[in-house]
Amino acid sequence: MLENLKNIFRVKEMRRKLLYVLWMILVIRIGSQLPVPGVDSDFFKDWFKQNTGDAFNFFDAFTGGSFTQMSIFALNITPYITSSIIMQLLTIAIPALEEMQRDGEEGRKKITAITRYVTVGLALFESIAMAIGFGRQGLIPNMTFFKGFTVVVCLTAGSAMLMWIGERITEKGVGNGISIVLTVNIVSRVPSDLTVLYENFIKGKTIAKGMLAGLIIAAIIIAMVVFVLILNGAERRIPVQYSRKMVGRKLMGGQTTNIPLKVNTAGVIPVIFASSIMSFPGVIAQMAGKANSTGIGGEILRGLSSNNWCNPSQLQYTWGLVVYILLCVFFAYFYTSITFNPLEVADNIKKQGGFIPGIRPGKPTSDYLTKILNYIIFIGVVGLIIVAVIPFFFNGVFGANVSFGGTSIIIIVGVILETVKQIESQMLVRNYKGFLNE
Repeated sequence: MLENLKNIFRVKEMRRKLLYVLWMILVIRIGSQLPVPGVDSDFFKDWFKQNTGDAFNFFDAFTGGSFTQMSIFALNITPYITSSIIMQLLTIAIPALEEMQRDGEEGRKKITAITRYVTVGLALFESIAMAIGFGRQGLIPNMTFFKGFTVVVCLTAGSAMLMWIGERITEKGVGNGISIVLTVNIVSRVPSDLTVLYENFIKGKTIAKGMLAGLIIAAIIIAMVVFVLILNGAERRIPVQYSRKMVGRKLMGGQTTNIPLKVNTAGVIPVIFASSIMSFPGVIAQMAGKANSTGIGGEILRGLSSNNWCNPSQLQYTWGLVVYILLCVFFAYFYTSITFNPLEVADNIKKQGGFIPGIRPGKPTSDYLTKILNYIIFIGVVGLIIVAVIPFFFNGVFGANVSFGGTSIIIIVGVILETVKQIESQMLVRNYKGFLNE
């Protein structure tokens, strides 16, 4: 591993790309510490402690603590993630966008430009909502129009800047820039989460009990990482045989290939969608100052918060966990259905003279792919739910109260694997020797 790292830094271009990524990471972390002018950060931290819940814990984990500190990167890249998801859904619903996506590189550039505009619009909307909702509660002392305008401009500009940094990392660095920005934010929260675990389960205990608790925590984290690695790498390969045909005077085709269907087809999208929907009512209620309301509305909000799930003293709120699991299953099938079209794949195989052994071309192939896809999606979403629910269980039963959970592990592992593969592919191209080389 050390030898591979040395080889990477020996190549000037790779060294330049990695240093550029590190420089951008430094800029991100510096920006995460710069407070928004006119905002009382101490008041906001106290407010956050009093009104803490799944809605803002989830958001704060994705912003790397910038949300708690109310820095200029408080919104982070969440508007970009939301706009990207919206554009993916609209691409299926709007024929013009679907045609644009099929236009190749030019079409993708246009969709990317639209995504940027949507990102800025969402960031502006969220900034105004935060300035009004939090400002009325005392977040912005002696609130005036100018102070509110300054907060909105800073938050919107911070989100737009992070989007720009992510795109520059993709262009001049290594890996997917937006994914790297998100991973950096999540990793930055790990030390504070480990500190919370230490104070809750190890500090003040005897040496034997402390060591045992530490080993159990380490074993659980390692087991979850290994499970996520297996889940990300698992795939079902559907064999495809192509018949031979004459092209001019040459006999072409006859080769055998496969269609790789990943078990975790939708990735972490179902968990993000489900968490966002579950947390949305809580965000609205807390901005309106009615998070601790009584009655049916208050009971519903407490059931939607993951802080109350799996708690032995509040088992009546575990219905929210059931809703969360059902949402994960729904979005896993829904997202896969809009990103993978079995009928289109079957038609392409038929046009190219291919077939799946034992399956007739056309609709039987489409039905077969749909059947296999439904089977592996179910396995993938079960694994995804296991990873996502384990932190909820420990938070509820043992009161761990950490933001570093299953979703974070899935994102970190996925981004690291993707980045490493990209580095290896670039190094392989540079070190490849053809058959003419000695």
